[in-house]
Amino acid sequence: MVADDAEGGAAMQETAHKGFASADEVRPFPNGHADILLIGGDEVGRLVFEPGWRWSNDVKPIAKTTSCEAPHFQYHVSGRLAIRMDDGTEFVAEPGDVTSLPSGHDAWVVGDEPAVVIDWFGATNYAKRPSEVAP
Repeated sequence: MVADDAEGGAAMQETAHKGFASADEVRPFPNGHADILLIGGDEVGRLVFEPGWRWSNDVKPIAKTTSCEAPHFQYHVSGRLAIRMDDGTEFVAEPGDVTSLPSGHDAWVVGDEPAVVIDWFGATNYAKRPSEVAP
């Protein structure tokens, strides 16, 4: 990502190096948590879902929406995550998969292993209460 500088030209991207062990923010929710890194002028999240986690049970009460409204672009590191879109499309994402999910879905852990995903486009407001989301 290259941002505009004060004169309207392209600013140089700066070198950065961070790890999730020292996340800038940790958002706990029932049966999981989101580790958020602020890096390169953007955010990336590691979402950890424990066995038994389901968005509609564990995050819906926080988000206060019918289904997950956060779009996601994710790499699935470990575990299995079932995803059902509001239109009825359903699939299971496994380690090594990449998913692009528009708003309007539910998801849940399949099996007894935690599901871990790296999310480049959806972590900003994930598991935040409506009052915490910037307009």
